[in-house]
Amino acid sequence: MANATEHVMPPGGQPETTTLGFWNSIREGLRGSEMDFTQGSLGKAVLVLAVPMVLEMVGESVFAVVDAFFVARLGADALAAVGLAETALEIIYAVAVGLSMATTALVARRIGEKNERAAAVTAVQAILVGIGFGIVLGIAASIAAPDLLRLMGAEESTVAVGTGYTRWLYGGMTWILLLFLINAVFRGAGDAAVAMRALWVANIINIILDPCLIFGLGPFPELGLTGAGVATTIGRGIGVLFQITWLLRAGGRITVERRDIAIEFGVIRQLLRISVGGVGQFLISTASYIGLVRILATFGSAVLAGYVVAIRIVIFVLLPSWGLSNAAATLVGQNLGARNPGRAERSVWITGFYNMGFMCAIAVVFILFSRQAIALFTTDPEVLPTGVKSLRIISYGYGMYAWGMVMMNAFNGAGDTYTPTWINFVSFWLFQIPMAWVLAKPLGFGPPGVFWAIAIAYSLNAAIGIVVFKRGRWKTREV
Repeated sequence: MANATEHVMPPGGQPETTTLGFWNSIREGLRGSEMDFTQGSLGKAVLVLAVPMVLEMVGESVFAVVDAFFVARLGADALAAVGLAETALEIIYAVAVGLSMATTALVARRIGEKNERAAAVTAVQAILVGIGFGIVLGIAASIAAPDLLRLMGAEESTVAVGTGYTRWLYGGMTWILLLFLINAVFRGAGDAAVAMRALWVANIINIILDPCLIFGLGPFPELGLTGAGVATTIGRGIGVLFQITWLLRAGGRITVERRDIAIEFGVIRQLLRISVGGVGQFLISTASYIGLVRILATFGSAVLAGYVVAIRIVIFVLLPSWGLSNAAATLVGQNLGARNPGRAERSVWITGFYNMGFMCAIAVVFILFSRQAIALFTTDPEVLPTGVKSLRIISYGYGMYAWGMVMMNAFNGAGDTYTPTWINFVSFWLFQIPMAWVLAKPLGFGPPGVFWAIAIAYSLNAAIGIVVFKRGRWKTREV
């Protein structure tokens, strides 16, 4: 019989970890691991990658939740402004996520091929692309900030309160893109612990500065809602400086040397080609989200504010779950690079079961305690009921959401960013938006109809993803 420190062998012949091994893997993931993810226990590989990736995404979600926590004290207009500004910013997140998918896929494939210099060159090109996009888009969006809020359906009182916040948020687009892209480099290389630390550095700065700049604590000026934008931008900027320091540091899984710093148009074209599908899939889901916000905005600011609070809590959970599913992208990319597609496939199923267990546990908590969760952010009698209904209904789909995220990341890790694009198109544009409108308006369900459409559409997305993944065409993808 195996003792508590040994690996045991399941029927499939791949070693998994015992209970003690489970906790050792978690500690190794948090410290930073030198494990070769193309060999050894897949169960351990998933844990070592997933734990820091989950905490990295917790860090990303904390940005949203911290802002919502303090901004809620400024009233419904301020809360609605934050929701609308960040909804419009989803377009930039689409670019960031799309480029990140391509970056992770290419870096992971080169690391799996044991070509560390090519991986470093890819990292440099990703950074250059991020800087270019960030400067151009940041200037344009910052100038157009009030018009973008109006385009999203904001009332004039919301525009007046939210313009300063929105300009700071959009002006910091370069930091947003670089934070995404450099962490994508670290994840592709298997250096997930560094990516986690970068997000937490950014968050610590944001958490400290948010109340100081919003409410004028101590020597800080009282900037109101604008202060939240200033704090978030400064936090992200410092996080990027932390990332660059680690990227230039010798001894990591990936290190950029002076000889790697040059423009390589062939690599840039490859990044952009792969990222088109990633941007497309995220834009499709984002445009669907914007459509849902527009439907809800017709029911008034109080309903929209309730949804904003609920969706912040949902994001707080979904981002860690997305972080866990990112382990599949790294493992698929590296193992395809090592010419081991069978190991790549099995890593996806293991990650999927872990993610489903996590999300089902969260669903139970939110279904039972949705009122208490929303009340942490607002007790406004007009806002609270919508927030409670939204959080509870959306939670019913969490188990399927988990599988959908893993499947999409598996395709993306293989460099197949186009399959998730058409799956998202069918799930969100052809199904979710029409269903939300029909339920909310003609059938008279109101806002709850929109929430049910969200839960059902994401479940459909997962089901299609599983069917297509099992066909296996992603295994032959060359990048």
